Amino acid sequence: MSIYTIYILIAYLFVSFSGYILEYLKISYLKRYGNVIPDEFIGSIDEELLKNVSNYTMETTSFGIITSIFNDIIILLFFFGGILNVYNSWVASLHFGFIVSGIIFFLLLVYTDMFLTVPFSLYQTFKIEKKYGFNTMTVKLWFVDLIKSILITTLLLTLIISIGLWIIDKSPFYWWFWIWCFFLIFSIFLMYISPYVIEPLFNKFSPVDDQEINAGIMELTKKVGLKVEKILKMDASRRTKHTNAYFTGIGRVKRVVLYDTLLNSLNKNEVLAVLGHELGHWKKKHVLKQLILVETISLIVLYLSFRIIQSNILLVLFNISVDTIFAKIIILFFLWTIVAFPFTPLFNLFSRSHEKEADVFACQLTGNKNAMISALVKLSKDNLSNLHPHPIYSIFYYSHPPVVERIRYINQQYSINSQVNHG
Repeated sequence: MSIYTIYILIAYLFVSFSGYILEYLKISYLKRYGNVIPDEFIGSIDEELLKNVSNYTMETTSFGIITSIFNDIIILLFFFGGILNVYNSWVASLHFGFIVSGIIFFLLLVYTDMFLTVPFSLYQTFKIEKKYGFNTMTVKLWFVDLIKSILITTLLLTLIISIGLWIIDKSPFYWWFWIWCFFLIFSIFLMYISPYVIEPLFNKFSPVDDQEINAGIMELTKKVGLKVEKILKMDASRRTKHTNAYFTGIGRVKRVVLYDTLLNSLNKNEVLAVLGHELGHWKKKHVLKQLILVETISLIVLYLSFRIIQSNILLVLFNISVDTIFAKIIILFFLWTIVAFPFTPLFNLFSRSHEKEADVFACQLTGNKNAMISALVKLSKDNLSNLHPHPIYSIFYYSHPPVVERIRYINQQYSINSQVNHG
C-alpha cells in the first residue's frame, strides 16, 4: 500500500468518524433536552408523546450507526482489502465485449448491495417502524416491492450503462461532455414517464374525493399561474402511516399527489398550507435552481473524472492488476464521496433557504399563517420528528430547517411585516 493510498484511507476514516461524532452529538443533545417541550408545541404535545419522539429518534439513530459500521467494513474490504482487484480481474477474464462486461460489472455490484441491505431494511421496517406504529405493510408486499425495484433498477441501469459505455467507446476524448448531455436528457425523460409508468407500479392513485379541498387546491394553483393536470390521492397507508405531499412530473404531466394519511390527519386549511409550500418551490423556481447547480457540478466532476481516468494513477493506488475503465469509475465514485463530505453543509444550507422561502410563500398565498404552523406541528407529531436536533448536526444533514426553527421563522417574518405595515 503506497503512502498516497494510506492518505486516502485516512481521509475515508476521517469522514466516517466525523459522521459517528455527529451522531453522538445528536444523541447526547437529545438526552439533555429531549424532555423539554418547545414553546411552539405547548398544548399540542404531552410528555408521553415527547418521550416517544425521543425513543424513536434514539432507536433509529442507534440502528443507523450499526448499519453505517457494517457499510464501512464492506467498503474498506472492497477497496483496500483487495476484493475490487479480484472482482475486476474476474469480470475481465470472462472476455465479453466492452459494453456487456460493463453491464455485468456494475449490475452485480448493485445486486450485491441490495442483497446486503435486505436484513437491515427488514429490521427497520418490521421491527422499528412497526414498534412505533408506522409500518402497515405485509412481508409479502415488502418483497413484491423489492422485486419490482430490482426489475426497474436492472432495466434502467442496463440502459444507462449501455449508452454511457457506447458513448465512451465512440468518443474517447469528449465522452465526459456527451455523457453529461445524456444524463440531463434522461433525467428529464424520467420526470415525464415516472407519473405514468413507474409510480403506479408501487401505489394506486385516485382522484381526491373531497371536493372542497379540490376546489381550494385549484384556486391556489390558479393564483400562482400553475396548470396542474390532476389532483390525486395516493394509497400510502398500505405501507406506512407517515404523511407527505408532493408534486410530480413536468410540463403537461404535472400532478399534485397527497398521501391519504395526510388527508386523514390535516384539515382543509392545513392541507392547502402544505400544498402552498410546494407551490412556493415551483413559483420561486427552486427546482430549476437546484437542477442548474447539480448539473453544473456534474459537468465539472465528469470533466475531472475524464482527466483522472486518462492516467493509470487509480489502478496503481488501489493495486488493480487489469486495466479496465469499470474499476476506475467505481474508484472515482468512492473518492468523490469523500471529497463531497465537506461540502454537505453548503448544499443543505442552499436547500434550507429554499424551504424557508416556501414556508413564507405558503402563508402569503393562503393568507393563513396559523394553518401553516398547525400543519407543521401535526406533521411533526405524526412523523415523531426530533424537536431537539443538535445545531451542528442539523447544519450538516438537514435539508429542511428543524421544525421549531421553521415555526419561529414564520412568526418572525410576520412580526417584521406587521411592524413595517404599521410603521
